Amino acid sequence: MALPIPTQVLRLADAIAGTCGLLDRPFSIDALIRLARRRTGLDDFGNVDITEPLSRFLEACANDARLSVVGRIATRWDVARFLCNLLRLRAAELARPGILEAPIAQPVFITGLPRSGTTFLHRMMLEDPENRAPLVYETIYPYAHPPGRRDRRVSQVAGQLHAFEVLAPEFHGLHPLEPTSPQECSEITAHVFRSLRFDSNYRIPSYRAWLDASPRSHLPAYQFHRRFLQHLQHQAATGPHPRWVLKCPDHLFALEAIRAVYPDACLVFVHRDPVKVLLSVAHLTEVLRRPFSRRLDPKEIGRAESLRWLEGTRRMMTVGDEAGLPDPVCHVHYLDLVSDPVATVEQVYGHFGMALSSAALRRMETLVAAQPNGGYGAHAYRFEDHGLDPEAERKKFRDYMLRFGVVPEIRRTATSPASGGKGRRPQLAG
Repeated sequence: MALPIPTQVLRLADAIAGTCGLLDRPFSIDALIRLARRRTGLDDFGNVDITEPLSRFLEACANDARLSVVGRIATRWDVARFLCNLLRLRAAELARPGILEAPIAQPVFITGLPRSGTTFLHRMMLEDPENRAPLVYETIYPYAHPPGRRDRRVSQVAGQLHAFEVLAPEFHGLHPLEPTSPQECSEITAHVFRSLRFDSNYRIPSYRAWLDASPRSHLPAYQFHRRFLQHLQHQAATGPHPRWVLKCPDHLFALEAIRAVYPDACLVFVHRDPVKVLLSVAHLTEVLRRPFSRRLDPKEIGRAESLRWLEGTRRMMTVGDEAGLPDPVCHVHYLDLVSDPVATVEQVYGHFGMALSSAALRRMETLVAAQPNGGYGAHAYRFEDHGLDPEAERKKFRDYMLRFGVVPEIRRTATSPASGGKGRRPQLAG
């Protein structure tokens, strides 16, 4: 089958630019910083250290990522946006010092393997008006610009998401995202260039190795993460501060930093059979990287994702029930979540002694009725396409499954006994 004309054009552009040696040239940090200062008219980044992490990231993009023409344009755009945001955040702090005095009390961090139901649990909890999460458009543009003018961020981000979906048509079916959807925290930590979000979008093993080299590598990212939430909180209408409910699988690799920055945090681990999620994770990574890369190796991606999330399960096993926080870790199992979502949320609230109103419960029940599968479609994948063997993977993750009593998902159950047979069991991906 012939490739779509836009894809053919982009591949031709990659071939020409590659032949001319334009795609592997190093990026200039100084030029990008000058660009951000020129766009904003601002100069002060504050005391945030971006030089080393930005250098590591851009070197990996030039040397490891095999960037396409679109990839180089996107990388430059992304970095310039982050730098502009840093300048505007600092300017807001200088103008209103009280921003950084606001408390972020007892935030809830939801984490676990990707594609394990964390997104659905997150969105269920956000039906409670007492809870708050960073939204997609806020993480892309934390402040409207120019200030005082009509806020066009939502429509602007809607256009950007549509453009990405043109480049990656499968993305929306794998991870439905709107400008006002709750966003993962990796988009926040990416502002200081210490984020595994980059590893999802680019093949940059040297950057990942640098970030993994020390547990303290994530500390500056989460110190900035707190600042970012304070800025969002400051812009909200007057009233009680919200309870932040934050979700990202990558939190597993930064638990020490979370404990240091948020000593009163509430931590939720979501558990699922790893063999059921690995292919979905590998395929999503492939879809995310495809527009930005000239060459992809699905089997390399599969092996890398398997090792990455094997390490993630080891981090959960090391913590167990005690993460050094005031409350023990709350453990949620995917099969419980899909069997009775509302009861599972009640369990989380009860674990941390949080009040759950009847109005919030009704909103959650309405969400489940409207999106019984969490908004995700069914997908079929083959292990051999990503260089994985199901029996070898099950053996690899056996200790994790035994430690937390994770049940192998051998067969798909049509109805949910725990929900009284009222509907089909949701097959959640996120």
